[in-house]
Formats: sequence, structure tokens, C-alpha cells
Amino acid sequence: MVAEHGSTKRGTHAAGTSALAQQCRILIADDQPHILEALRLLLKPEGYHLESVRTPELVLDALANHSFDAVLIDLNYTRDTTSGQEGLDLVTRIRDQYAPMPIVVMTAWGNIDIAVEAIRRGAGDFIQKPWDNERLLSILRTQMELYRSQRRAMRLEAENQLLRASGAPDFIAQALSMQPVVDLITRVGPSDANVLITGEHGSGKEVIAQMLHKLSARAARSLVTVNTGALSEGTFESELFGHVKGAFTDARADRIGRFELANGGTLFLDEIANVPIRQQAKLLRVLEAGELERVGSSRTQTVDVRVLSATNADLHAECNAGNFRTDLFFRLNTVEIRLPPLRERREDIPELAAHFLFRYAARYRRSLQGFEPGAMQLMLHHAWPGNVRELDHTVERAVLMARGERIAAADLGLQAQRGPAQSLDEMSLELVEAVLIRKALARANGNVSNAAEALGLSRGALYRRMEKHGL
Repeated sequence: MVAEHGSTKRGTHAAGTSALAQQCRILIADDQPHILEALRLLLKPEGYHLESVRTPELVLDALANHSFDAVLIDLNYTRDTTSGQEGLDLVTRIRDQYAPMPIVVMTAWGNIDIAVEAIRRGAGDFIQKPWDNERLLSILRTQMELYRSQRRAMRLEAENQLLRASGAPDFIAQALSMQPVVDLITRVGPSDANVLITGEHGSGKEVIAQMLHKLSARAARSLVTVNTGALSEGTFESELFGHVKGAFTDARADRIGRFELANGGTLFLDEIANVPIRQQAKLLRVLEAGELERVGSSRTQTVDVRVLSATNADLHAECNAGNFRTDLFFRLNTVEIRLPPLRERREDIPELAAHFLFRYAARYRRSLQGFEPGAMQLMLHHAWPGNVRELDHTVERAVLMARGERIAAADLGLQAQRGPAQSLDEMSLELVEAVLIRKALARANGNVSNAAEALGLSRGALYRRMEKHGL
């Protein structure tokens, strides 16, 4: 019952298979060691990366922790069983959780009814033991080529949705450094995966969250945003989980929390690194079990929420320092999207600036035709410690200050960043404060926590000053 090795025929397909196979990982499941060894001897030389397990439970564990391009599974695992029920149930669970990944089933009993049932449940093809090597290689090659075609089609569709999504935020990303971001958005947007968006303050993390939500099956439901950095430890639970009347002194009525508001939709937790360590366990429980209780209530409620989170902090470092739970970190970042700062995507500045100009010219009813060359050069060479948000506020100010039909360099108000330093006697207190904050952010590469520490401020105090100065 061991495989026929068919050595005389393998050479004709090896070259064609290996080109596809070298980037493919296959999970193989069979309870018989000699079967696993025979498959290893056949598939390893073809260039496939293999992982072998011996039970259905280990198949599911492997799929939960690693990425595979196909699974090749037996239908019987318990000794002396021939019904194929274990394998059929496994096919159902894989298809439910990991569609459309190819599933090829093996059976030693030649029972066509079982094979048909496996295909009905979602298997792509089947092969009988003892197998013909060429047929097995052909089946795997066909299934994975089909899978890759499906993934390409899904990616193209997602990219098209980025352009035509109704109500989608303005998403400008032509710079080469933004292409990995676009690629990840199109891949994970349609899924329910939790995503951690990292990047400097003002780099546009909320726009990425909005795009992910718009591309998901939850787009018709709410995207609820919570700035966790603005929540004190005393209000955290009430804001996120809600409370019942009388739960504490000011609880004069029942209140629904953000998780309940986002039920069926998406919850965006901004500044996630600021969640107090004592509250992180409660947040982890909701993410793991989908269960919560309002403050003051013993009734457990179930919620179905996709969680997107964002931070400009280094969560790896925060975990190592004991400030952030490692298990919560792993639960939040099924996928991590790093958003580059504006200084690393300068190619996008002209289009971003034009977009903001159009918006604010319409809002303030100003007839403006564009930017003077000197103004554009100034924007292209500016450090932008406040990133896209700073550019947004700069253009808004320029629209208000412009005297001609085009925005001039002087209208941008960026001169304090370049040229000879002004005397303190010539500067207002507010301007001095703005300059110091800009310099601190630039030295900290946009990291608000580090800038706040250098200035002797709390993160919250620095955020308020940045908001006041349009940074």
C-alpha cells in the first residue's frame, strides 16, 4: 500500500513543478509514518516545503499558527476505521476556516462515495492509495495553480474596490514606500483578521483603518473609533464595555459601550499602547472569547467585533519592558501594517497637498489655482515631523492666508523650519512653543512618547499642544 515511485516518469514534469513548488508550503496529515516518509521522498525533491502531522487536531493547530498553500490529508486516522468520517469532518472545518485553500484527500479504500462526499464538503480533488506519483504531482500542481489564480483575482478585485468603494476615505499612495501598505490592505482587508497599524503620529493610521473596514464584509456596519490614549484608567471599562445605572456615583443611566456599538462591525482602538496594564487582561478576554460584562452587571454579553488597533509606540519594546501584555500584543497583530512617515513618501506630497487644497478652498470659498513652484519646493524639502496631519493643517492655513490665486511659500508658515533662526525677542510665546515641539518631534523621529519625555511633558499634554499648533 506504499506509493508507486514512478521514477522513470518524474523527470518530465520536475522542471515545471519546481518553479511553482519552490514557494509553496504543503501540510501533510496521515497516521502512518511510512506514508509520510514516502510523500516526503516524492515531494521534497520537487521543491515543496513540507510539514507533516499525524492527527486532525494537529492539522488545525498547524493551520492556526502557520501559513500553507495546500493541505494533503488522509481520511482515516483511528486504527481499523474505514468510514472516512474523521477526514470528512476535518475537510469541513478547514474549508470553513481557511477557504479557499486547496484540500487534496487520500483514501486507501478506493471508496468513491467517500471521495465524492469529500469533494462536496470542499476538497479540490482526491487520490487513492497506493497512488501514482505523476497523478499526485499533477493534482497538486493543478490545485495550487488554481489557488494562485484565485488569489490574484481576489487581490485585483480588492485593489479595484480601493478605487471605487462608496464612502471610502481619500487614499493617496503612489510612493514606492507605500506599495507594501497597499498590498497588505488588499490582502487582509476582506478578511476578519485583527490588524495592528503602526506609524508615527499623524501618518494616517486612521485612514488605513477606514480602508480596511470598507474592504471587509462588515462595511455595511459601523466603524467605531476609540482613542484609548485619551481614556483614564477610571473611565476605560465604562467607555469600552458600558455600565449599568448605579454602577458608580455618576452612572445615572445605563450606557452602551464601544464594543456593543461595534457589534457586527469594526472597532478601531487608536493609541493602543496607552491602555493601562490592569485593563489589558479585560481587553484580552473580549478579543479571545467575544464576551464582556457592563460595569456593575453580572450578565455576560457576546459581541462579534473585528478589532483594528494603532500605535506610534514600539510594542515589542513595551512588551519587553513589562508595560504591555505579550498575549494581548499577539492577539492584536494577526497582521501588522507599518505606515511610513511622510518624509519617506515624499512622492505623495504634491498629490496630498493638491487634495487638501481642493478641500479647504471649497470649505472657505477661496478661488485658488494651485501652488507656486517655491511653495511646492518648500513642502517637498520640509521635515514634516507631524506627517500628513501637519501637511493638512499647513495647507488649511495657507488657504486662509493666501492673497493671490496660487499659494506662495510665505503662505505656508514654514519659514521657522528653515533659514536663519529668529531672535527670541522677535518670536511670540506660542511660536517658540511650536518651534520647540517641532524640533523635539524631529529629533524623536516623530515618536510622541520620546518627544514628550524630552520636553518634560506627559503624552496627553504634548498631544494637546500639538493639536493647538496643528501638528
